[in-house]
Amino acid sequence: MNKTKTAVIFPGQGSQYVGMGRELAENDSAAMKIMTMAQEVSGLPIVDLCFNGPMDELTRAENLQPAMTAVNMVCWQAVSKAGLRADYFAGHSLGEYSALWAAGALSAEDAIRLVSDRGRIMAAAGAENPGGMLAVLGLDIETVEAILSQMDCLSEISIGNYNSSRQIVVSGTAAAVRRAGELAVEQGGKAIPLPVSIANHSPLMAAAVPEFEKILRAATLRKPKTPVLFNVTAAEAADPDEIRAIMARQVVSMVRWLDIINALRAKGVKTFIEVGPKKVLSGLMRRILPKGGDCVCCQIDSLEGLRNCRRDLPALFEA
Repeated sequence: MNKTKTAVIFPGQGSQYVGMGRELAENDSAAMKIMTMAQEVSGLPIVDLCFNGPMDELTRAENLQPAMTAVNMVCWQAVSKAGLRADYFAGHSLGEYSALWAAGALSAEDAIRLVSDRGRIMAAAGAENPGGMLAVLGLDIETVEAILSQMDCLSEISIGNYNSSRQIVVSGTAAAVRRAGELAVEQGGKAIPLPVSIANHSPLMAAAVPEFEKILRAATLRKPKTPVLFNVTAAEAADPDEIRAIMARQVVSMVRWLDIINALRAKGVKTFIEVGPKKVLSGLMRRILPKGGDCVCCQIDSLEGLRNCRRDLPALFEA
């Protein structure tokens, strides 16, 4: 009998909270070493920001990107140490760098270095072209596309995340995002602003691409030891140069999360483990996976979460 296939998924920006990673780091010297490494490589007070905030400083793109990545690493270190092995990795937006590290394509230091540069460059692009993001709930992607097409400002807004069939995130200037939210409500949807400081995955980030391309070209990147599915393509890639090109495009491209999960299911994945802060991706999975189906999902960012996952899915953890 074939073993059930498992995908580990890593969250990105929007999943942060003050105190994230603290329990795991304070109970494992190897986890704390990851946090201090991230602090040294990034040159930022990562430990204090994650453990003590304040939230508005933690949420700034240049701080949040290395902070979230470090905490994702701490969480995966605990899960991997407990014996879980993944058949596939994927990460939501920023979480893709955690996936590449977990798959052996990036060293921990290089992953932190890349997301630190990414955060800095995207923050600069965001300062030049300010904006934000808003989740539209209850409407399908065709309806949201129709809303944007009637706004006559497509250079200022786009669909940033295709999270589920009924959760579409728009990204753009503050005025365009606000107007899209108003039109979505008129169509019967809900509009929820997201806790991010810039318009990720929109044309407003175009200024970030050329510099980040140069940084990616210089980065040491290996073929993943475990397959990774990418946001831009919702497919695997193994060639380092192809991965570099995909990652450069990611900052201005739509996150095809629904397509990634559907692709993983088509590959036989029935177990999804969210590794990292909060339960944002697990919440999306409840909307994506068919009710009453044979797929399961759990989330781990604490000792309790790890205990619960080992209790509920003991076969996943090697003795």
